[in-house]
Amino acid sequence: MSDYTLSLCKRLADVDRGEWDALVGQESPFLEWDWLAGLEEAGCAAPETGWAPQHLLARRGGRLVGACPLYVKSHSEGEFVFDHQWSGAARSAGIAYFPKLLAAVPFTPATGARFLTAPGEERAALIRRMGEALLAVCRDNGLSSVHVNFCRADEAEALKPLGFLERLGMQYHWENRGYGGFEDYLAEFRSKRRTKIRREMREMAEQGIVVRALAGDEIPAALVPTLYRLYLGHVEKLYWGRQYLNERFFELAYRRFRRNLCFVVAEQGGEVIAGTFNVQKAGAFYGRYWGAFREVKHLHFNVCYYGAIDHCIRTGIRRFEPGAGGEFKQLRGFDARPTRSLHALAHPALHEAVGEHLQRERAHMQRLIARVNEESQLKPAEAE
Repeated sequence: MSDYTLSLCKRLADVDRGEWDALVGQESPFLEWDWLAGLEEAGCAAPETGWAPQHLLARRGGRLVGACPLYVKSHSEGEFVFDHQWSGAARSAGIAYFPKLLAAVPFTPATGARFLTAPGEERAALIRRMGEALLAVCRDNGLSSVHVNFCRADEAEALKPLGFLERLGMQYHWENRGYGGFEDYLAEFRSKRRTKIRREMREMAEQGIVVRALAGDEIPAALVPTLYRLYLGHVEKLYWGRQYLNERFFELAYRRFRRNLCFVVAEQGGEVIAGTFNVQKAGAFYGRYWGAFREVKHLHFNVCYYGAIDHCIRTGIRRFEPGAGGEFKQLRGFDARPTRSLHALAHPALHEAVGEHLQRERAHMQRLIARVNEESQLKPAEAE
């Protein structure tokens, strides 16, 4: 592996957009240069917000063949893989937990590659090489730990021999079973649940609320500030809400990333009363930010789920990931899927204690995922 030259980069703007995106290929849209560089340019992912970029680059003969979106964190917010108990335990033991090193997409609980590798490279070996580099960065800079959040299964397998600890999580995802239309999706439910969904949708029509999806160039520029106000209003309503994004990022996303955007909006009397900011690419749809100007019963379900699912069916999207949390998603045809993260803590005693905890947690999570899927609201696939 001596022919790889590894380096750290403090600004994605210093990496050629074409080189970076050639590594991304059909991977998660959140890994694309426009998304990540937009977060930095808007000041959302920046040292001032506790997200200091330190992207890892691997070159062979001057050519970019590997990369890892990487940040030095001074807190644990915006990660969605919660390590608050670990930081608390470290503090109690007199161990400094911050700063730490994080390989992830800021503010985005969506699985995707965390180690980008060029076609033709031996992927597992290059992941291990970059994983060793992460451990060296942690050690040489006195950081407490390395975390790789929402990574791929092959990345977990490559990193575990280096001493990384695997953590399992759970999300609810929707999968397109080849539905010809929205009615086919409804037909998959057991009768009682299907009746409830129909009623939730009928209440929108009775109030003159229309839900529609606008993707790519269908999105008018005038709608972008409205979606930002919806996002901001929702954050401000929540006790635990955190504003991670600003209006500048929304503007940059629309200007540079519109090809991957889809806004699902609810209109009443020609006025937008609610909406979601979503991202789509390569047969996958990602629900991101929701907000409503009016409190209307069942509006959230119609915009965030039914409107989005209808769009997915009509456009042939295979998978819909609505984000973290929300057991109520299962009632609307989303089933449990595992998520993975990898963790290496520099302090031996803390690393060992976390490892013992994660071993028990993994067993619990595996049982939970199996139980949730046994209680799926959808008919078994073989009954199609």
